[in-house]
This record gives sequence, structure tokens and C-alpha cells, in this order.
Amino acid sequence: MNVIETNLKGVFIIEPQVFGDNRGWFMETWSKVKLEGAGLNFDFVQDNQSYSAQKGTLRGLHYQLNPMSQAKIVRCTRGTLLDVAVDIRKNSPQFAKWTSVILSAENKKQFLIPRGFAHGFLTLTDDVEIQYKADNYYAPQCDGNIRWDDPQIKIDWPFEPTILSDKDKNAPTLAERIDRSELNFIFQED
Repeated sequence: MNVIETNLKGVFIIEPQVFGDNRGWFMETWSKVKLEGAGLNFDFVQDNQSYSAQKGTLRGLHYQLNPMSQAKIVRCTRGTLLDVAVDIRKNSPQFAKWTSVILSAENKKQFLIPRGFAHGFLTLTDDVEIQYKADNYYAPQCDGNIRWDDPQIKIDWPFEPTILSDKDKNAPTLAERIDRSELNFIFQED
């Protein structure tokens, strides 16, 4: 696996090695040993999968509060999407900064998003399916979200989404979340 750190410290793009022949192809999508060899130590406990039928579907920006915050490894198994991570650790030097990657069934890239980051994606094609591992269980009481078009974060989406849940349409801004003292993620300097 090729592990590439993005412009945000702690966020990585993972490029699995794909072995192909006349039958098709094979790849390892997760190897604890290989990621630990790259200095990435996670104990993933839950796998999730979602499907979006139409291009222009936006999900996010989602996160879970402590003590149930989650790190994730996201991959696209059908279609194409733009995946985004935003640092929401209020004491981090990269607070409110974001990074993104195009994930597709064809490029087979994966996106590793650590705890203390919000996550969202926009489908760039119809029929998009994503799968991801999480290192903590889903906890509805810790569920949170931030507006996809937050003026402080300024994500450069390729186009405006056409399909959003009511929850995402009505999400508060990052500043509103801070005013409510909701973002108390622990920031640790490595």
C-alpha cells in the first residue's frame, strides 16, 4: 500500500496495490500490519456502507463528539465522489482547514480521516456506493454536523449539491458549534 499524507497533518490517501490478470483483479483493502508499518495505529470496530442514487447528492459534514469520535477509512466501490475532511479540533493549528480527494471504483483510492475531523462527500456520478471502517461505534447522542457551505471553511465543491437531507440543509455553522462549546476534541501535537 502506498500511504500519502495530504496537506492536512493526520489525513492520508491510501493507494492499495492492485494485482490484475486475465480473470480480473485483487487488492488488500485493509492491512493492520501495513498501516502500522506506516505509523498509523487504528483499531477499527465497525464497517458502514451507503448508497446514493443520483449525482449531486451531498452527505455531510458529519462527525461524532467525544467520547465517541471516530477515525474512518473511506473507499468508493461504485461510481465517483469527492470526499472531504475538515479539521474541527478548535485548538489545532489547522482548525477549519479542509482537504479532499476524488474516490472512485476505478481509482480504488482510500481516504483515512482521523478523530476530530468532520467528513462529507458529494457524488459526481449516479449510483455511488461508499464503504468505510470506523474505529468507534455509531452513537446518536454524539452525532453532529456542520453546514456543507460554511463560510468559514469555504470548501471548493465542484458544483452545488441538488440532494441533501433536511438534517444537512439545516446544519449549524462551525462558529455556531463553537459558541455552543460542542467541539472539545483533544488536540495532541505529535
